[in-house]
Amino acid sequence: MPQGGRSFTPRPKRIEYETPLPDPNEQVRLNKYMANAGLCSRREADEFILQGLIKVNGEVVTELGTKISHSDVVEYDEKVVTLEKKCYILLNKPKDCVTTSDDPNGRLTVMDLVKGACDERIYPVGRLDRNTTGVLLLTNDGDLASKLTHPKFIKKKIYHVWTDHDISEDDMQRIADGIELEDGPIHADAISYATETDRNQAGIEIHSGRNRIVRRIFESLGYHVTKLDRVYFAGLTKKNLPRGRWRYLTQEEVNYLKMGSFE
Repeated sequence: MPQGGRSFTPRPKRIEYETPLPDPNEQVRLNKYMANAGLCSRREADEFILQGLIKVNGEVVTELGTKISHSDVVEYDEKVVTLEKKCYILLNKPKDCVTTSDDPNGRLTVMDLVKGACDERIYPVGRLDRNTTGVLLLTNDGDLASKLTHPKFIKKKIYHVWTDHDISEDDMQRIADGIELEDGPIHADAISYATETDRNQAGIEIHSGRNRIVRRIFESLGYHVTKLDRVYFAGLTKKNLPRGRWRYLTQEEVNYLKMGSFE
């Protein structure tokens, strides 16, 4: 390498995921079709429909809940809406980075880190606090995103927690048994010290999707979380993925997620 030169890591090779052929007779809600096409969220699609911005087979449709088949022609803004290729990206989120599509305060976002990964509009599945690091999935597959974040199907997450002082064994047991927070009781599915020597580090396994839940659990017992790293989400880990880097999911990982094979 030339002296003083910059080393560049090659960009991961784009994966073409298998797309099942849609059944031409299957009826699907118009807002879901538009979300699956990567045009917008289902809620935004409903707004477009109410505003009379959507045509089906040349006719304006304003009724929410309208169902169409895959052989129907949907138009938005005079352009035909087609189902786009799916993209699935795993990011090892760094600190000081916000989990939003854009930030009015001009802070670094996760979207900045995966810029250029695909032409389709992808978005984060769930969120991590600005100072929480680790596994984050981004995709344009609205159905899969719903499955992974819906309260009924909440998936397993494992966090590595660092606190400002040693965590007592009594408090570890309390977290395992369950504690009461302002929005209801919560317990860890599993908790243990992360190392033999440092009692200020713990590994916690949890299914809850509640906001800032891990930090709040420890704060309620008088600990300040100095560092929080998500090491596992729905079967995905950050193995071989340096902080701040991303990769495409493999077809096998996508299949597992879709089948709900991971906890």
